[in-house]
Amino acid sequence: MSSATDTTTTAAAPAVPAAIAAQENRLAGASEWRLIWWRFRRHRLAFASGIVVLAIYIVALLADPIAPASTEASKPQYTYAPPQMLHLFRTTDDGWRFEPHVLGYRVQIDPRAMRRSFVTAPDTVIPVGLFVRGDRYSFLGLFESDLHLFGPIEAGQPFFLLGADRLGRDVLSRTIHGARVSMSIGLVGVLMSLAIGVVLGGLSGYLGGFVDSTIQRTIEIIRSIPTIPLWMGLAAAVPLTWHPLAVYFAVTVILSLIGWTTIARIVRGKFLSLRSEDFVVSARLDGASQTRIILVHMLPSFYSYIIAATTLAVPTMILSETALSFIGLGLQPPMVSWGVLLKEAQNIRSLASAPWLFAPGVAVMIAVLSLSFLGDGLRDAADPYQK
Repeated sequence: MSSATDTTTTAAAPAVPAAIAAQENRLAGASEWRLIWWRFRRHRLAFASGIVVLAIYIVALLADPIAPASTEASKPQYTYAPPQMLHLFRTTDDGWRFEPHVLGYRVQIDPRAMRRSFVTAPDTVIPVGLFVRGDRYSFLGLFESDLHLFGPIEAGQPFFLLGADRLGRDVLSRTIHGARVSMSIGLVGVLMSLAIGVVLGGLSGYLGGFVDSTIQRTIEIIRSIPTIPLWMGLAAAVPLTWHPLAVYFAVTVILSLIGWTTIARIVRGKFLSLRSEDFVVSARLDGASQTRIILVHMLPSFYSYIIAATTLAVPTMILSETALSFIGLGLQPPMVSWGVLLKEAQNIRSLASAPWLFAPGVAVMIAVLSLSFLGDGLRDAADPYQK
């Protein structure tokens, strides 16, 4: 019996080294981007955050058909109406039945404060369905439609899953539409900052000398200026008569002019560490131009770090736009962004009796946290050879 056991153990022992060798061969033959992907996929929080970020951008892109109402559709009779709870089942004489619905409102008058309030009306059932007809919209300027992903089956019925604002507009719909502006400003602003930062940071780190000193002193001057006064000065230069889209572009440029310094310093540090490497010296001795050395040999070696830094910069851009719009220096109505929506919540009435107006703030928190976790995961995965 002992001899058989020893034979079995001896025969099974080589299986472990073989598996390790196969794993090592798999890693040795993988490209850098595949190694980064494998490492990022093991970071569960970052991977989940990436899914959330992707979902937010999909919602922002498809805001018109996803939102139950348009941004300006108002029902003044439902001013500051509280959120309605979505019920999936309804009790009938035949028992439980799957029938998504919300309950209507009934108005009550407070005799002391002489103020009206809304309470649930159990006898008023508003059926809810998928792919229903509602407010008309122009989808990305391509075609007209009135089809919405969800909403009341009978158009015009009150439907406020996150409540209504001071004009009776649906907070949920406005928050969904606000994602398009806030998330796109963050992305476009970072891409512009990335272009400026890579160019100036690359020149600073590769050329050195007077160019390096000039660019670094410029960065230090920009970073030394208090952020809020700088925003106020730049935003004051935007004429009040500009079209909202022009203001949107101006705010994006303002954020880009301020946000490029961090990326420029990261790129400069990488160029300083790479310009004396053997492959760069060999390319220079081989007669390669400076443009080719920078674009073909140096930049690809730290693309992953640039992507990680860019992802971490997007939350800062979103918060900057939100802060600018909140203090009245950024976007203004009729543009809808999370900052513009939060501006409507800065009064005592909102704090006391309409806390649902802070829903865009929750959206900002989810987006910023998801982008931050995603950036952390990409930063860790950017060096796939690190244990």
